[in-house]
Amino acid sequence: MEILRCEGVRKVYGSGDNQVVALDGIDLSVEKGEFVAIIGASGSGKSTLLHILGSVDSPTEGRVLIDGTDLSQLNQTQAAIFRRRKVGLVYQFYNLIPTLTVKKNILLPLALDKKKPNEEYFDRIVSALGISDKLEALPSKLSGGQQQRVAMARSLIYRPTLLLADEPTGNLDQKNSREIIDMLKLSNRNLDQTILLITHDEKVALEAERVITIEDGRIISDQRRR
Repeated sequence: MEILRCEGVRKVYGSGDNQVVALDGIDLSVEKGEFVAIIGASGSGKSTLLHILGSVDSPTEGRVLIDGTDLSQLNQTQAAIFRRRKVGLVYQFYNLIPTLTVKKNILLPLALDKKKPNEEYFDRIVSALGISDKLEALPSKLSGGQQQRVAMARSLIYRPTLLLADEPTGNLDQKNSREIIDMLKLSNRNLDQTILLITHDEKVALEAERVITIEDGRIISDQRRR
């Protein structure tokens, strides 16, 4: 089942002599349950693509469909709601609210919609991520790896159609980076979560089952590893 489709996605910044083409005709299809890594050097367009997939930005040309929804048809408010409910976002910087406990940070997307959590699923996530004993702590009391786990739990709480991870190991040491990659693989395998991982690190990319390479705003390679 196809979860994500990009059709001729192009993104241009500026005009005239100052025009910069960040994405130049991206065609992409991702099936449910895939773990895909998108790799490229700084300035290759990979982060621009992630922002468009997350409905944070919109393409100059082309369109993106997630679970059948054409993102170009959404206004700003609709895009924010869609992003909260359908797209999990994990960034290099954890973006946790410092005055909220771990539990409240994780449940925030549901609280914004005034929805009660599925306690069984909540327990399953925090147990899988190894943060069951940190639920009443504030983010400042956690290590970087633990904060990233909380950010992952928050992104998973709505059971998103697609999880987008933008350089999730960028701020972590080797041990914590390994743990976060293992958590992504666990959520992909045990929660049937579709994951799109953005990275510049080839070793991290090779953890995925499919590796897409972007250069100068174009896909130059798309390889399935297994």
